[in-house]
Formats: sequence, structure tokens, C-alpha cells
Amino acid sequence: MKTVSNVVNGYAHVAPATRAKVEEALARLDYRPNLSARNLRQGRTGVIALALPELDAPYFAELSRFVIDAAAERRWLVIIEQTDGDLERERQILDGVRDHRVDGLIFSPIAIGADELAARTDDTALVLLGERIHDGPADHVAIDNVRAARDVTEHLIGLGRTRVAALGAQDSSISGTAPLRLAGYRQAMAAHGMPETVATVERYHRADGFAAMTALLERERPDAVFCFNDLLALGAMRAILSSGLRVPGDIALAGLDDIEDGRYSTPTLTTVAPDKNELARIAVDLLKRRIDGRAGYAPQEVRAGYRLMVRESTAAPSPS
Repeated sequence: MKTVSNVVNGYAHVAPATRAKVEEALARLDYRPNLSARNLRQGRTGVIALALPELDAPYFAELSRFVIDAAAERRWLVIIEQTDGDLERERQILDGVRDHRVDGLIFSPIAIGADELAARTDDTALVLLGERIHDGPADHVAIDNVRAARDVTEHLIGLGRTRVAALGAQDSSISGTAPLRLAGYRQAMAAHGMPETVATVERYHRADGFAAMTALLERERPDAVFCFNDLLALGAMRAILSSGLRVPGDIALAGLDDIEDGRYSTPTLTTVAPDKNELARIAVDLLKRRIDGRAGYAPQEVRAGYRLMVRESTAAPSPS
């Protein structure tokens, strides 16, 4: 039994002839290791949880796929939970992780704050995504949203546009993505001495982008718009085209997230593309370190990369 165990677990100190006999028997019997039993012996389940605000949002759906791929390389299964950004639902997930016997949690909070997170008594390994909590009590992975927003705004200014609007600001009491992307927009506008125009939204959906862009066009007409995510940009694009204006001829348009929809819209959408694969792999790697007990270090803030993807929605110069 010990010899078979050594072969199955890949230990080197087995004679080649003996290894060949065992492998032949394993193949003949179509043997598969019982991973559940192995994990239980190690005090593990081989299962992690991924909690996200909206599974029907393309960005989170795409990110989920990369997390699942990275976890599969470690032979982990992934349970996915949707929070809807609801405080009570986020609390239930954090408090109930231990009951579900998962080894760790990758969590993108919207409502819960750093103080409450720090007070949790569950010691299940935790890695944070998103922008709600920075420098908090757990490892955190994100892109540099301020710099990304500044870069895309600089791109619009570089086209010769002089009335660049931002679409996607939210209630100032919300600590998350919106303030960071607004800060990047404002840095770029201030650097060029240009006036700001900011449109607010309640949520980051297509309908919100359509409504905010329609309202903006009723009071003034920008010649470029930076939308804080691609869904807002797609909604805004529809509003612009419905009003009889052209993209990018009359209004250049850019988003952020690089969801697949934007690669097939008409025109295709200029956007900032976070490296979702890198985000997922960093999160899984950090979680593995915590699960393995290599936790003798302070929580880490890790930045993943991004790229500016210039497409048709900003391709034309400003009209004379």
C-alpha cells in the first residue's frame, strides 16, 4: 500500500521497475485518486469561494472564468456567490464561510467597510478584489484606477477634444471605484487647464449610461466622454446615436473594463483593458499562501496591469 501511495503521489524514491508495475495496474483498474479523502486528511476541502456583486455583469463574468481557470491548476473547485452589493448579503457570506467548509474566499465587496471586515472572527483565508477597501485587513488585488482613468482622459484630450466629460460619478459617500476614476479624470483635466463636466449615475448599467448621456446632451454637448465602465459607455453610445450625432465624429467615447461587447459594438469601443487573467492569478496565488499558513506578513496591496485599447469610437479627429 505504501509503495502504491508513493507512486500515486509522485514521490521520486521508487524503483523504475516497481513504478512501472504500479502504473500498469492503475491504468488497468482505471484508478483515480480520492481527492476529497486526501484533502480531508490535510484538513482541506479543495474548495474555495468567489463572492462578486453581479454575475450578469460581463466584467465579473469574465473575471470569474479566469479565477476558475487559475483555481483548476491547483485542483481547486470554485463556489460562486452573488452579493448584489447588499450589506446584509455580504455579511452573511463573510460570516458563513466557515460553515460551508471552504478553504478560502476571494471577495469583491461593495457595501461592507474595512472596520467591519477587520472585526471578523472567522480566520478563513481571504483575498479582496475591487476598490471598496484599500490598505485593509486582508490581501487586496486591483489595477491602478486613478492612473488608468487619467490615461484614457489624456487620450481623449490628445485627439484635440476640448469639452471632455466624465460619466459615472456616484454619491461621494461611496468609497469605491467611482471616486478613483473621477480623480484620474480630474488630474488630466487640471493638467491641461480644461473645465470639468461630470455626469452622475446610480449604477453602472447600460440603462444608466443611456439616461445620463441623454440628460447631458439636453444641457450641453461635449465633444468627448469618458465613461467609468464599458456598460455605461455602450448605453451612452446608444443615446448619442439616437440623438442624430456621430461617434466619434461629433463625440469621441471611451470606457473602462474591456468587456467583449465593446469589441463588437458599432463603432467598436475604445477602453482600458485590465489584465483580468493577471488579477485572477494573483488573487489565487495570494489565497494559496494564506491557506498554506504562510501568513507571517502584513496584508499586501498588489497592482495588476492594464492597457489602453484604442478602437473606432475615438478614431476620428475632432470636427473643425
